Amino acid sequence: MKNLLKEFKDFAMKGNVMDMAVGIIIGGAFGKIVTSVVNDVIMPLIGLLVGGVNFTDLAVTLKEAVPAAEGVAAQPAVLLKYGNFLQTTFDFIVVAFSIFIFIKLINTAKEKLEKATKAAEEAAAAAAPAPAPDPQVVLLTEIRDLLKK
Repeated sequence: MKNLLKEFKDFAMKGNVMDMAVGIIIGGAFGKIVTSVVNDVIMPLIGLLVGGVNFTDLAVTLKEAVPAAEGVAAQPAVLLKYGNFLQTTFDFIVVAFSIFIFIKLINTAKEKLEKATKAAEEAAAAAAPAPAPDPQVVLLTEIRDLLKK
């Protein structure tokens, strides 16, 4: 039991798990923002373009509602709510596209930073003077030259 608890602690405290937890929390908040943008900004505009249709209200009645009769509860209508499906699908597309654009921007910035760093390193290497030879090498070179004469 003690080993199991230790293994769980090691697992839970790994960097990847903590990063994933932060990502899930931020993703949940981001999802709320995207849902608001879709529901409050984009869908009313699309509804206006298609004649004021509210997508969440779109449904096909499979069975009509049974009205209440003398103290007996009514049965609600059986609906196939494809409008909710369309809304959720559109939410997904907006979230996926937003994440795609965000990742693309991050990758582009990363590539530019890597190119700039590499160019700076190459410029520094080209601008750096050649290192002075070791004094022993200079002395041996002078001796060789004197022996040649």
